Amino acid sequence: MSLRLPGLVAAAAVALLTLTACATGPAESPRAAAQPSAGADAFPVTVKHAFGETTIVKQPRRVATVSWVNADVALALGVVPVGMPKDEWGGNDQASTPWKDAALEKAGAALGSAKAPAQYSEADGINYTEVAKTTPDVILAAYSGLTEEEYDKLSKIAPVVAYPEVAYGTPWQESTRLIGQALGRSDAAEKLVADTEKAITEQAAKYPQIKGKTFIYGNLEPTRGSGINIYTTQDNRPRFLTQIGMEQAAVVKENTKDFFLTWSEERANELEADVFVTWVPSTTTKDAITKDPLLGQIPAVKRGALVADPDETLTLSISAASPLSLPWALDRFLPQLADAADKA
Repeated sequence: MSLRLPGLVAAAAVALLTLTACATGPAESPRAAAQPSAGADAFPVTVKHAFGETTIVKQPRRVATVSWVNADVALALGVVPVGMPKDEWGGNDQASTPWKDAALEKAGAALGSAKAPAQYSEADGINYTEVAKTTPDVILAAYSGLTEEEYDKLSKIAPVVAYPEVAYGTPWQESTRLIGQALGRSDAAEKLVADTEKAITEQAAKYPQIKGKTFIYGNLEPTRGSGINIYTTQDNRPRFLTQIGMEQAAVVKENTKDFFLTWSEERANELEADVFVTWVPSTTTKDAITKDPLLGQIPAVKRGALVADPDETLTLSISAASPLSLPWALDRFLPQLADAADKA
């Protein structure tokens, strides 16, 4: 499980992603290439990111993605990737997600069909060989944790759109705009951001008890014994809760240095917030948290204002937030938050 998903590991887990050999692929692929869009941006386009600048000479027709989010955004913009990673945590039996499957079906490129994207595993790090086999014109990594070495290797295959500043810290709105720019669809990207934000605001308005409530989004697993991991405002999970009108708890704001912080279980009673949100590995974990002599002292847990869902796909939809995943998540997640807010 990656450090960006629940069961958060220390940041050093990123280093465990091993590098594989870079290979060139065949000149052609049977998979469909994106068609230039009407009213496309003028090319060449230069995209700025953490490793410098990437210039894309002409509108890409063959788009490959790495990491999460990037394939979602491309699909939401009407571009079917020629290659994308498998969803190996939170995915279905096709190593995909319900929102991605729906978009592929709509585009006539359902998995298993002739026009479907190639899927490659990233369980052991970036799969350079499989990415190269798709012969892409551009590689999207606007939301990712690329190292400079990984960026350089991918750049030997095709121009790479890396994250703008912080590894795994790109807000979904910024990922959408960066990818829209790279694909020559900036206007469509702006509309997509606006439409998605509107949908989120309208759905959240149905649960007025959520607005203004303080929250902590963390990871509580009684058997792990390595402290409490808490996500900060640099992570997409708290960003989502903030967008629907909630407020990051003061204790988190005061201790933020990275996208997460580790908190001693012995100080669990200091984690004051109206609501505590966590992913749990099983349906029995919520009860175990409540009964735990330390975790049970978290104020929101004591009040019953704990959102603890074992659904990996739901957690993925918010952790790897995108214009496709967030609308899918709203009907499933907001009622749980509202119930916790009522108890707060």
